[in-house]
Amino acid sequence: MSNIIDGKSVAEQVLAECSEEIAALKNVGITPGLAVVLVGEDPASKVYVGSKVRKCAELGLHSRKIELPVDATQAEVLAVVEELNHDPQIHGILVQSPPPPQIDEEAIVRAIDPAKDVDGFHPTNVAKLALEDGSGFVPCTPAGCMRLLKEAGVETSGAEAVVIGRSMIVGKPMALLLMSKEGNATVTVAHSRTKDLAAVCRRADIIVAAIGRPEFVTADMVKEGAAVIDVGINRVDDATAKRGYRLVGDVAYAEVAPKCSAITPVPGGVGPMTIAMLIANTIKAARQSG
Repeated sequence: MSNIIDGKSVAEQVLAECSEEIAALKNVGITPGLAVVLVGEDPASKVYVGSKVRKCAELGLHSRKIELPVDATQAEVLAVVEELNHDPQIHGILVQSPPPPQIDEEAIVRAIDPAKDVDGFHPTNVAKLALEDGSGFVPCTPAGCMRLLKEAGVETSGAEAVVIGRSMIVGKPMALLLMSKEGNATVTVAHSRTKDLAAVCRRADIIVAAIGRPEFVTADMVKEGAAVIDVGINRVDDATAKRGYRLVGDVAYAEVAPKCSAITPVPGGVGPMTIAMLIANTIKAARQSG
């Protein structure tokens, strides 16, 4: 039954649109610029940053990668952010998460100029999302999820949606997008304290799983014909796998997929969309900078 939503294909479509917008901006003398700040040596963060910088180069964006040592101080990170806030060649600033424990991530986010906050986490942009002010920046992963639903032909208007997870990165902005005038869904936000979570999920026409627990959503939690967006990416040990582990989402894909009208795989679903939407936000920032 399931229609597998190909995130890689949709991301390529978004990036093709971005490429056209970049060319149009360059014609009027604006080259969108993204700065990525990496503090420390986290291997996953290094991979993410590398892929973002490569994608900028492919598309012809101006990019800066600023690497700070693992023992960098709060003041040093804030100084870099302040410099980037005043750099006219930089339209988007991203400080890779998570930083080392001595860094107050919330304070760093608040220090970024909201007009350059392409992650969409600054309080000004959170407020704009709640107010449906289109000049703000929507966090990349929820924005990507909405695009995937649209491309898959999933009707959100009038649908009952359940978002599992209430983080500021995915859960809360996802709920706001689904209940906005664009989404028009009836939204329940479920979490670790939700009573009878399985029964809540079974009501849903759309489930967005963003709880960070491997294969948490099982077939008995999903009604026939539901659309499922799996935001999770978890490593689980697997002695049969070449690397000794495999990547799985928050949804038990093999048992859930046959019940779904549409579902995202892991990997290859939501993941590719995050960088694509980051590039789209950077272009928007450049367009609004004039």
